[in-house]
Amino acid sequence: MTRAKTKLMVAGLPLLWLLVFAGCGRRAATQTAAPPPHPPQPAMKPAPATPIAEKKEELGQDSWDPQWDEIVERALPPDMLSARAARSVRTYCPRFSAMSDADKRAFWAYTFQALAGAEAGLEPTTDVRHTEPEVAVKDTVTKRMVRSEGLLQLTYMDATRYGCQFDWGQDKTLPEKDPGKTILQPRNNLLCGVKIMENQVITQKRPLLTEASYWVTLRPAHPSYQVFLKQMKNVPVACRVSAPRTREAKAGHTVKGSTAAMAVSAHVGTPAN
Repeated sequence: MTRAKTKLMVAGLPLLWLLVFAGCGRRAATQTAAPPPHPPQPAMKPAPATPIAEKKEELGQDSWDPQWDEIVERALPPDMLSARAARSVRTYCPRFSAMSDADKRAFWAYTFQALAGAEAGLEPTTDVRHTEPEVAVKDTVTKRMVRSEGLLQLTYMDATRYGCQFDWGQDKTLPEKDPGKTILQPRNNLLCGVKIMENQVITQKRPLLTEASYWVTLRPAHPSYQVFLKQMKNVPVACRVSAPRTREAKAGHTVKGSTAAMAVSAHVGTPAN
């Protein structure tokens, strides 16, 4: 069939048929197009309950929400699972570098739970106006005396310092402890806390416990540190259980292995030197 005859046949087709052919082509293209791939989800584990969370549950009070663990674990950047992070947390998790990523995330989730217990008693709407000279300053965002708020006792200044999702323009019209305030919403507060912790551990290359920490409960010389120390009692088992012994160790070093395990267990939960 010549090219001229083909053009004549197409020209002679009714408009309806041309539209049908065009529609079929579009459907075929739609059916063959592959859906966009979903980003891989990180492996996660639930974190244990801190002593204060256990006590609240016994009393029938609102406690730590397991969904908050997931918020922390999903927000952790890769560098918070790195060798740099392992050096920072060895006081409480000496096996961090040997653990799976899921166990590392569970450790961080537990640490933030302990921090929230020490800072705010696990109460999302807790707010405090401090009188200590080093913190009794004016908030550069609210233009008022700084007030620490939420699970991790953060401030509106952190929105500009760390890129946190706190909106003073929206919150200033709400009551002081309104759970709808952006700074009091657990998700916003915890995500901001992860950014602050990453800055301390990775950017500044400081340990978890340091006198330069954003949180006074992580400063060993401060009395508030003892509150955090008590909440770290139930640190995940993976942090403090010795790795499986090799065949050679099982054959001739059982006593030595047991002694090492006891030393690791004794080290967990003690202040850094």
